[in-house]
Formats: sequence, structure tokens, C-alpha cells
Amino acid sequence: MLLEVHNLSVGFQGEAAVRSIDLAIAASEVLGLVGESGSGKSITSLALMGLLPPNAQVSGTVLFEGRDVLRSSPEELRQMRGTRMAMIFQEPMTALNPVMRIGDQVAEAVLAHGTSNQHDAAERALQALRDVAIPEPERRYRDYPHQLSGGQRQRVMIAMAIVNRPALLIADEPTTALDVTVQAQILELLAELRRKFRLAMLFISHDLAVVSQVADRTMVMLGGNIVESGASAAIFRNPRHAYTVGLLHSVPTLRTDREQKLAMIEDAAKENAAGKPLREVEAGHWARV
Repeated sequence: MLLEVHNLSVGFQGEAAVRSIDLAIAASEVLGLVGESGSGKSITSLALMGLLPPNAQVSGTVLFEGRDVLRSSPEELRQMRGTRMAMIFQEPMTALNPVMRIGDQVAEAVLAHGTSNQHDAAERALQALRDVAIPEPERRYRDYPHQLSGGQRQRVMIAMAIVNRPALLIADEPTTALDVTVQAQILELLAELRRKFRLAMLFISHDLAVVSQVADRTMVMLGGNIVESGASAAIFRNPRHAYTVGLLHSVPTLRTDREQKLAMIEDAAKENAAGKPLREVEAGHWARV
């Protein structure tokens, strides 16, 4: 396995944010992590990257290519992040430096690891902009973030993540705040990059419809716990946990004959998410039932 996580827990000031989760990602595989805001998805991703703040209480094991991320030195983490594992952060407009040209920001991701000179880093940055299909990359290289559309800024974030050809890409809500047309383009781009570079991906989202398009397997997260896990097709075809059922029923659909109210997720679906152990309900499909 490329990434193996065992019994990972994260807390802040005695309050648990992530509770004893296990997950694994094989080379070139896409794992979807789904849940509502506050369920612990982003905290999990930051733990995997070794980016949690100093006040976080962390336990468990995170093995990436055989190395324990949680017990690596700052220098070891620095060499690992951006080269072997990379992350696309939420909100590209705030993640990008507003007073720095986009090409220089992509090149900085190369220079940070001390393996290239300025000229080579610039060439690699330009190629990364081509890889993510930025229009007129030679001209856009010198643009500032405010000169790009939301979709183009997201492509720049992806270029920064892939410029060093990592093995694992963590995509944290990469289509949030984009309109549906641009969302489709970004999803198509990620699928193309996965095929081209044999990327493994942890794809984090609250949008079940998006995850169903990109993930080989899906894990559903609630209150810091994994409540259902399995092949994406099996989970979306036959969800076994009440929370997963509620998420699926809360997705809006096109109705032409009458008005439709969105379903609410019942409190019963949320109660005591960790109260029952994960059980295998069918081959490779686990749920708290």
C-alpha cells in the first residue's frame, strides 16, 4: 500500500475531532472521503500531511511509502511534502499569494526542495501550467491571481501540487465554489492527470455526486468517525448506514412535475456514530449497522 493509516485520532483541548480511523490507499487508486462540514475530513487530511498545529493531540500511525509521517522530523516532512505527497487546498484565491505572479508561485514549489536552479524551475512550472491546460500558459505565467477566473486559479493550485510529480495527491474540496460547468472540467482534468502520472488520490468532498464520479472506493465520515466504507458503486447503490442514506436523499434532483423539498438528515442518523463497530455487510463493504 502507498498509504496506510491505523487508529488515527486527533483532538484539541480534550475534544476529539477524529476518532480511531483506519484507511489505506494503493498506488493509482482514488479514495473518496465524504461527510458534512465539521465531520473531520480536513483535519484528517492535515494529519496525513503532517500539517496539524502544535496544539493538536495526535495518536496512531500514518505510514506513507513505509515511513511514519507522525514520527518524522521536520526536515523529513519537508522533503516528503510536495515531492512524494502533495495537497490541493480549499479556496484557491486565499491559498495563492495575491502579490506574486502565478508562474513564480508554481516555480517556488520546485525551488523549495533545492533540486533545480531558477531556469529549470521556471521551465518545469511552465510545463505544469500546460499539464493543467491553462490557456496561453506563457502569457499567464506572468499574471497575478486576481487576473484569473476561479477555475483557472484552481488549475494553478493543481499545477503547484503536481509540478514535482508526487505519488499521492490529497484534494480537499477541489470543486467547492465553482459552477457546475467548471466543476466538470476540473474533475475531468484530475482524471486525466491520474491516468497520465499514475497518481493516487484522496478526494475529499461533501458532495456525494462528485465523489461517485471519481472515487474507486468511498469512506463516509460523521463526527470524526468512519461510519461506512467500501467500493463506491456498492455504497451508492446500497447504502447501509442511516447517515449515508440521509446524505443521498438530501442531494437535489431535477423535478419538472412538482416542487420538491430537500430531505433533512434525521437526528437518529447522527446519534452515537461510534457506538457500534464497523461490520462487513457484504464483501468489502463495511458499515456501523
